[in-house]
Amino acid sequence: MEDLKQALKQQIIESLNLQGMKPEDIDDNAPLFGEGLGLDSIDSLELMVLLERNYGIKIEDAREGRKVLSSVQSMAEYIQEHKKA
Repeated sequence: MEDLKQALKQQIIESLNLQGMKPEDIDDNAPLFGEGLGLDSIDSLELMVLLERNYGIKIEDAREGRKVLSSVQSMAEYIQEHKKA
């Protein structure tokens, strides 16, 4: 799980072009949107593309997406539960 969270942080930084940020700057449980990392709705689309491209996971329901994308921890847990073998 730790390796997955580290990989996710790196992928988030790369796909959202968060310059000057390192994986260790992102807290596992900090909110990705709003007061946490400060991401917006465009970023959420990028994260959904990242999940589909890297993990084969497609999120159809916006409410589910908000829950899944709330933190690195929630993304990692969702990936572990839904990753295609």
